[in-house]
Amino acid sequence: MVQDTAVLPGRVRRGCGLGSVATGAFGTVPGLLLLPYLTDRLGVAAGLAGLIVLLPKAWDVLLNPIAGRVSDRSTHPDGRRRPFLVRAGLTLAVLFALLFAGPTSPSTLAAAWVAVLFLACASAYAFFQVPYVSMPAELTRDYGERTRLMTWRVAVLALTILVAGGLSPALRDALGPEWGYRAVGVFVALLIVVGALGAWWGTKGVPPVEHVAAGGSLAHQLRVVAGAPDFRALLLTFAVQALATGVMLAGVDYMARWVLGDPGAATILFVAFVGPALVVTPLWERVGRRTGKRPAFVVASLCLAAGALLVWVTHDLGLVTVALALALVGVGYAGAQMFPMAMLPDVAAVDADRSGESRVGVYTGVWTAAETLGLALGPGVYGLVLMLGGYVSSTDGTAAQPASALTAMTLGFTVLPALLVLGSMLLLRGYRIDEAAVVAAGEVAR
Repeated sequence: MVQDTAVLPGRVRRGCGLGSVATGAFGTVPGLLLLPYLTDRLGVAAGLAGLIVLLPKAWDVLLNPIAGRVSDRSTHPDGRRRPFLVRAGLTLAVLFALLFAGPTSPSTLAAAWVAVLFLACASAYAFFQVPYVSMPAELTRDYGERTRLMTWRVAVLALTILVAGGLSPALRDALGPEWGYRAVGVFVALLIVVGALGAWWGTKGVPPVEHVAAGGSLAHQLRVVAGAPDFRALLLTFAVQALATGVMLAGVDYMARWVLGDPGAATILFVAFVGPALVVTPLWERVGRRTGKRPAFVVASLCLAAGALLVWVTHDLGLVTVALALALVGVGYAGAQMFPMAMLPDVAAVDADRSGESRVGVYTGVWTAAETLGLALGPGVYGLVLMLGGYVSSTDGTAAQPASALTAMTLGFTVLPALLVLGSMLLLRGYRIDEAAVVAAGEVAR
């Protein structure tokens, strides 16, 4: 049965958006606090800490396409994707609660605990995230409705990032390092449960756009996906921007404590970064309707890069000025999240409509692998920047830092992400899918 209705029920939009509570919480808090947890709570050297944060998520580069292929071939009576939301989502919640609950000494054992648990979290996340991101392409054929779905998703994502990223450092600081990190683990686990169950329930009973699962091996499907020029251009652009976002997230805590001299400023910086998305996301939807998704994506990316450079220019002028500059980053971030996520279902759906075979899960698996790798590389790259700047690790976060480390913290938080975002725009030139192409492919399918 084919879902051709242009407008989906509000329950479905809200339910699809609720899944971002899980993805936002897991995607944000490790990037924000796991590196400081390793360097300033467990006493792990910055370079090694960056690897511990990177390697478990890098595993998802291999696992995510497999998760996509598995969900493509699912024949569960509750839907091809929905059962994964509950099973993988609840497993992820339990594992995340354990991530910060391990031993804190000796540092070798503590680091090994984090590495193993983070690897397990990344594995469970793959089997939640890939089916979840695959769903919009199968909920509707309508080009504009997919953007409206993403508007809900990005709004919920922004709110979740705001809540999880804003409250987690505050919770850690209020309870102290011994119990604060453990409380953060439980807090984020509860958010993941809400997101998983909400997405599962909200999308119940929606007849999907049906295609026959593509035949052949996973390797063959990956070759087909890799050979799609529109997908390749969009994927590389988004992956580089995910790296830029991951670098900035990793730098928030360091900028607050060392550059601005106020550990409590981490929450303010994070709110300034994410908060604007709650207001401007509907405005970006209007821009996208007028200009198309690709031009609007370019404008949003330029706003993000300009904001990061503005933080660099104003970082000596105090917290208020830096927060205002970060607000421009947040305005760009909202659009730079919404539009590519609305363009991905277009790519997968056009391919499915033209071929009659569904590779949505494989497309999404490769996409989320690249996004996850980019976000995971962020703390690793920032950790490398800290190492090159001579950052001094400790077990209580009070070691004096040389001037070179302060410079590295600032450049890594501002100029480096801006250059990555600007460079990503060169990669987007190969993307050509617009509303006319989506409509034409849908007519072929019918």
